[in-house]
Amino acid sequence: MCGIVGILGKSAVASDLVDALRRLEYRGYDSAGIATVEGGRLERRRAEGKLRNLEKRLIEEPLAGRTGIGHTRWATHGRPTERNAHPHMTNKVSVVHNGIIENFRELRTKLEAKGHRFDTDTDTEAVVHLITDELNKGNDPVAAVGRALDHLQGAFALGIIFAGEDDLMIAARKGSPLAIGHGTGEMYLGSDAIALAPFTDAITYLEEGDWAVLRRSGAEIYDRQGTRTERPVIKAVASSLLVDKGNYRHFMAKEINEQPEVVSHTLANYLDMATAQVRFPDLGLDLAQISRVTISACGTAYYAGLVAKYWIERYARVPVDIDVASEMRYREAPLPENGLAVFVSQSGETADTLATLRYCKANKQRIASIVNVRTSTIARESDAALPTLAGPEIGVASTKAFTCQLSVLACLAIAIAKARGAITKEQEIALVTALTEVPRHIAAILRQDEIYLSVAQELAKARDVLYLGRGSSFPIALEGALKLKEISYIHAEGYAAGELKHGPIALIDENVPVIVVAPEDDLFEKTVSNLQEVAARGGQIILISDAAPEKAGCTPAAHIQMPKIDSFIAPLLYAVPIQLIAYHTAVQIGTDVDQPRNLAKSVTVE
Repeated sequence: MCGIVGILGKSAVASDLVDALRRLEYRGYDSAGIATVEGGRLERRRAEGKLRNLEKRLIEEPLAGRTGIGHTRWATHGRPTERNAHPHMTNKVSVVHNGIIENFRELRTKLEAKGHRFDTDTDTEAVVHLITDELNKGNDPVAAVGRALDHLQGAFALGIIFAGEDDLMIAARKGSPLAIGHGTGEMYLGSDAIALAPFTDAITYLEEGDWAVLRRSGAEIYDRQGTRTERPVIKAVASSLLVDKGNYRHFMAKEINEQPEVVSHTLANYLDMATAQVRFPDLGLDLAQISRVTISACGTAYYAGLVAKYWIERYARVPVDIDVASEMRYREAPLPENGLAVFVSQSGETADTLATLRYCKANKQRIASIVNVRTSTIARESDAALPTLAGPEIGVASTKAFTCQLSVLACLAIAIAKARGAITKEQEIALVTALTEVPRHIAAILRQDEIYLSVAQELAKARDVLYLGRGSSFPIALEGALKLKEISYIHAEGYAAGELKHGPIALIDENVPVIVVAPEDDLFEKTVSNLQEVAARGGQIILISDAAPEKAGCTPAAHIQMPKIDSFIAPLLYAVPIQLIAYHTAVQIGTDVDQPRNLAKSVTVE
């Protein structure tokens, strides 16, 4: 997760910008930089690697400006070089950016035709030149940014300063968080309130679609329609050692809403966004020669592995064996030569998963682990550790870690398919392009609060809930049921929709809500027939689908409208509504959402 900071200060801000960036180091990064306004000009200093390299550069070439922005970058478009490091700038504007600009190629082509010269491989530079182009037309900085934002597609957070403007900074968010800090004659900007803790505890969190004009006297905030609006100033409790809830009621809510950001950075670690190709690390095994993939995990991570089974078998045409680690470790499964064993764990310390890893390693499997903690035992004992960039996940019920695990597994499926020649270059580009759109779609899903609140009010009255799905939606149904029972304590079960007639249909009556995960894919018509069976028995259907409700052949009690997307990325997107349903239901009931009874974040004993 990239880190963004900005300061409108009373004196030189360079050292404070670096200190603020240091508080965001937990997010991970591969380069850093700052830019300030110096005598009406924009000046910047950048460096590859850690912040100490930037500090050394600043000792050699200090900056004295009172207005500045800073950035720690995790490479997405372009290699982690100084040339690609943020801030990016022209002689008129400098920008730091977190997220993915999906239409940067189109913007770049149009701007180059107008004579703009691009110096980097990044998507961010398109934003810089787009704003510059608007300034060249005679627009003032505020109008230029407002017009530029209308042309950007994707999920992003932006911090912007201008030549000749010592008392101006503009911020914008769409899918990635930003917080404004209020001081006395000073203003601050950060992608996390933690970065601002040394300077102020008065924080305003921008809401989805907001953009803000910061001056030392305060901030003017505009909503996504461009209407002036007010956002509350709250007193934040944050330190370099504390991940706070921000303006969210629970960590789980914050972590659900962080998914556009963390998914984008996880994807960027395994994809070349500029060329729409997979860029997977060496696993020490020829992917073209893999005889079988064995996946093992526990809980939510196991369901991520189940989705991967569908992806790898469909696109890479390699057989996949998957089992929960607590079972696989005891059944002494025979393992083939040239096998790849993949282990999924948020903490990297899950006892059963670790024991199964050691069994597979003893049976000469190549070991790859998908973990959120790179220094964990599972990561250290693997031949290759594939990190998720979810950042700290405090809520016991996994949310952002799950979608980041899915992101890595999707990239792994493409990598194996590509190595085996099971997909064409055109198919690879199509799959990668679909993945790059995921953060934007998640951000849109997160804006539909009303429907989730309505569904939760009804579910909170239920004693039993069924979840149904087909194909790669079946594991999402399982995950939905797990989330609901984890934090609301309502009994819930997930089933393959085709299994409905083989037993679960006996449970259905007017008191049993049935949540159906049903993207309009090749299996949709089959799922519709199951919906009609539920409707005929009085079941309350909650349909999560991109299809129109009338296509269901019945009238659902609630319909959660999903975006039209490539079916490949459906599990990543449909994971979000089932998280929101569980969260809002638990809040309605009044349970301890972040620390549900009897559960621990990491299960380190058998």
